[in-house]
Parts: sequence; C-alpha cells; structure tokens
Amino acid sequence: MDISKANFGILDGQEVIAFTLVNDSGMSVTCLNYGCIITKILVPDRYGKMENVVLGFDSVEEYLQHSPYFGAVVGRVAGRIKGASFELDGESFQLTANEHGNHIHGGIKGFSHVIWEAADFQEDGEIGIVLTYQSPDGEEGFPGELNVKVTYVLTNDNELRISYEAQSDQKTIVNLTNHSYFNLCGDLKEDILNHQLTMNSQAILELDEQLLPTGQVLDVEGTAFDFRESRLLKDGTFSTHPQNVLVGNGYDHPFVWNEQEERVITLVDPESGRSLRVETDQPSVVVYTSNQLEGDFHIAGVQARKYLGVCLETQGYPDAIHHSHFPSIVLEKGERYRSTTTYYFLAQ
Repeated sequence: MDISKANFGILDGQEVIAFTLVNDSGMSVTCLNYGCIITKILVPDRYGKMENVVLGFDSVEEYLQHSPYFGAVVGRVAGRIKGASFELDGESFQLTANEHGNHIHGGIKGFSHVIWEAADFQEDGEIGIVLTYQSPDGEEGFPGELNVKVTYVLTNDNELRISYEAQSDQKTIVNLTNHSYFNLCGDLKEDILNHQLTMNSQAILELDEQLLPTGQVLDVEGTAFDFRESRLLKDGTFSTHPQNVLVGNGYDHPFVWNEQEERVITLVDPESGRSLRVETDQPSVVVYTSNQLEGDFHIAGVQARKYLGVCLETQGYPDAIHHSHFPSIVLEKGERYRSTTTYYFLAQ
C-alpha cells in the first residue's frame, strides 16, 4: 500500500494538494485538501483494466469554473433549505441564498470550496487521509463554531470508507454527504443510462417545483422509482411519472429507508463488469442522474452532457429542519455527529 502527494495548484495563496492512496491490488483513490474532493477512483474492469470511475478535473481552475460539486464533501447541510432560513428554539437564522432564494449544499463556499487541513496515515491493511475544518460561528449564516473531520480510508479489499464527524459549541444543524458522480464504464466512455441500480427502498420524498421536499412520502410500487429489483437508470428518462419529468427526465430524489430496511445500494455496469456496493448508516440517499449537467466545458476530455454520471448522496432527509416528521438533523451543543458510508468496488 502506498500514499503519495502532489501539488494540484494554488488557491488564495494556499497549496492545493492531491493525495493518492494505492492498495496492494492497484486500486487507487485521489483526493484534494480543497473541498475534500475525490478527483479519481481507479478500479479494474472484468479484464483487469484500470480506469477512472468518477467525474473529475485535472486543475483547480476547472473546479472553480465548472464543477457541480464533483467529488466534494458538501455541508454544513447537503441539499436545499427552503427560503434559506430556519428556526431553532424560536430564534431565526438567515442563510446564504444561493439558488432561487433557497440555500443549497452549504452556501457559496460551504465545505466544498475551502482548504481543509489534511494528514495521511497507514495502519494494518488500511491507508487514509484525515481532513479537518473549523467552520466559524455564523459562516454562511449557520450558528455555532463547528469542528468537522472527514476520513477517507482505502483497504486491500477495494473498499473506500468515508467517515464524518462534527461537533459544535452551539445548537445547530448538520447533514453531510459526498457528492461524487460515478460512471462505472471507466474514463467516461459511455453515459450511465445502462447502469443497473438495486436498493431496498420502498419510498421517495416528493419534490415541489423548486426541488424541495413537500413533506409527502410516495410509495415506489409500480413506478420507475422501484429499484427493489434491478432496474436500468434509463427507465427514469423515459418515465412519464410527474416526479421524473419534474427533475429533467431522470432522478434527483431522496430515496428513504425505514429502520428495518437494509441500507444497501448496488450499481452495476454490465459492459465493463464493474459493480459498486454502497452501505450506509444514513436514512436516505439522493440519487441524481446528472440531468442538469450541461455546459461548454469538458471533463477529462469528454464534453459535459446529461447522464454522464450518477450521484449516490447518502445523507439525512433534505430540508428536514422544516418537516418535523422527518428524522432530525439538529446537532445539540457538544453532541458529536457521526456517519459512515462504505463503497465496495468489484469486477464480475
């Protein structure tokens, strides 16, 4: 196993460092101390060919100009917060409004656009990076000084484990996720519409016209949202279900689990033989098929376009602070937020 570092650029006078973790079978994960961004994950196909299975850029400038959160840790709160405001114990907090009057993914900078402190480590059968950030009281409008730690661990079983911890000196709200766009074809040779997705979720959260949860929970039975048996992602692009049409013909929805359901997601690309198994302790996952990914730019030489990647954003329910029947994302003073999501890469 090996860890290497390389200069990835300079941002506001600070060095952006790319850390590359390599296990004994040659799988590698590259991440930055900027935004905790995962830029590359190299895994073998069924013939042993190593290729990148996430969307990412080769320079800091491209991330600044074009990235829709490629590979980044987003927070303090992932997803949208209605009206860019919320109340805690009768006190109102006004957040940065960075999307149609709402707050999304932590604000203009959030956690995805700052330099984190980073340190690498190696233990028996594991290597990793620990990234820490101290978010000051009032940053993007959130109360409390929040100390955050994100740990990336690579094992010899081709397993990438992402652990999150956070603690605040005031009552606040926290909901963290990683926003990687996966494409198991490798090196963006094809889009993800022929990927097969399976997960034991019986319900999604209904979205309104601003893509905010309405508070209603919809049963997936008989719809293109039913992934309890393996289903092609392209099914969502052809579906006439109002929720598929609403998000640009595809998926951009929180799938939710009850406490008894196994929180496992499996993504398979039959062509390459690659598969990804995701296990999480979070109550929901936002599945986003990059329906809005368009623009006059390239990603590793490939023109940006819809359906080039799929995000599997494990997290608490979006906008939970405005829906009392959703699992709470309130973090009490001194309490420790913890969450872990593990990604297993296989070749079949």
